[in-house]
Amino acid sequence: MPELKEMLPFIIPIVIAEVILLVYTLRHIFTHDHYKRGSRALWVVVTLVGMEFIGPILYFLLGKEDA
Repeated sequence: MPELKEMLPFIIPIVIAEVILLVYTLRHIFTHDHYKRGSRALWVVVTLVGMEFIGPILYFLLGKEDA
């Protein structure tokens, strides 16, 4: 099994991208009032529970209202 030090160059960028996407998604949810489907509370829960890219991607595909 590879050591953690060997895997860090791959893990760190993924974690940084995940956190940036999560923060951007939550900021968008809290600054907008209208959604295609669901409510603000639903999308916050989906985003936080599906934190590993799935929740934010679902929000931008299904919940974000077109400008």
